[in-house]
Amino acid sequence: MVRINEHYLKLQAGYLFPEIGRRVNQYISANPGKNVIKMGIGDVTLPLVPAVVKAFHEGVDEMAKAETFKGYGPEQGYAFLREAIAKNDYKDKGIDISADDIFISDGSKCDTGNIQEIFGHDNKIAICDPVYPVYADTTVMAGKTGRYNSGHFEGIIYMPCTKENSFIPELPKEIPDLIFLCYPNNPTGAVASKEELKKWVDYATKNKSIILYDAAYEAFITENDVPHSIYEIEGARQVAIEFRSFSKTAGFTGTRCAFTVVPEELKAYDPEGKALSVKPLWNRRHTTKFNGVSYPVQKAAAAVYSEEGKKEVSEVIAYYMENARIMKESLTRAGYEVFGGVNAPYIWARTMNGMSSWDFFDKLLNEANVVGTPGSGFGPAGEGYFRFSAFAGRENTIEAMERIKRLK
Repeated sequence: MVRINEHYLKLQAGYLFPEIGRRVNQYISANPGKNVIKMGIGDVTLPLVPAVVKAFHEGVDEMAKAETFKGYGPEQGYAFLREAIAKNDYKDKGIDISADDIFISDGSKCDTGNIQEIFGHDNKIAICDPVYPVYADTTVMAGKTGRYNSGHFEGIIYMPCTKENSFIPELPKEIPDLIFLCYPNNPTGAVASKEELKKWVDYATKNKSIILYDAAYEAFITENDVPHSIYEIEGARQVAIEFRSFSKTAGFTGTRCAFTVVPEELKAYDPEGKALSVKPLWNRRHTTKFNGVSYPVQKAAAAVYSEEGKKEVSEVIAYYMENARIMKESLTRAGYEVFGGVNAPYIWARTMNGMSSWDFFDKLLNEANVVGTPGSGFGPAGEGYFRFSAFAGRENTIEAMERIKRLK
């Protein structure tokens, strides 16, 4: 008799975004011809920039000639891309990260979900609340939790992020082994200062914990004093893994390319308490279960760091952040309490009159034909809030805000 992984049965309904898609498709089927504006899932709408497309074509053309054809590449990623990342995202900014610390993958979602495989089954996991659902759901899948009760899974250390603490969690009293942090934050759009991150690095150092730092939205930071990488903080190389992505930065949501940084100095401990380097373990997992991102995609990703690519990608980011500005100002004028939208492409708005997140979702869909994301889908502390994505086209962004203003 084949048995299933019983931990999957603990998961509540479907993953958040497919559930939103199901409800939206059901509405569209029942209301053909309705112009539904989607501002829920964080998917980009602008095409790949010319420099990236040119490099992509060149990569495909190389695959069509025997003398330049590429078969299996290095699982960790081609040296040309790893070196470009190390130089442009780290060394040029005074951060000591080498190409050898970088692992190319097909998405940060995969890496943040898979990272727990190299750590012990009995590790305690801390996550923010609200939070990107993958952190919690993959912890459940890994069998590290108990039952689901009142919005929380037993065994996870939840760190509330509220208006009162500026959506920056307090250091947990119960000591976690692995700590998920995401800044700029998805879903709240909040950012953490260097002073705040230093507290976390010091906390992890003191308690021999590891910070799993999701920096997928760092390119959207507009304020000069906000850190782009946790490795800007002294001591972080010893206690942090960083995840980054080309998906939102350069429009690779359908192309798939990201990377994870695991410094040589990062250590974890065996059952006898002996300190071991984490990087070889991630390398072993990566090379065993992953055959690498395709050569044309990596060539396209490297073009993001060309002179033309940097200019073109920065214009795309500015376009989305202008959408965020329009949304933030429009919703504020309409009477909503609004957060985010300054250093992140997300708007985190309090629902009107204490309405629940899913009730507001239904009202928005049925009366305004606009789709967002219910805050409760990110955790109990997200109840009463709603996330809007800035990745729609400009015309749809303006139209969506006008529709919301007309809601009764």
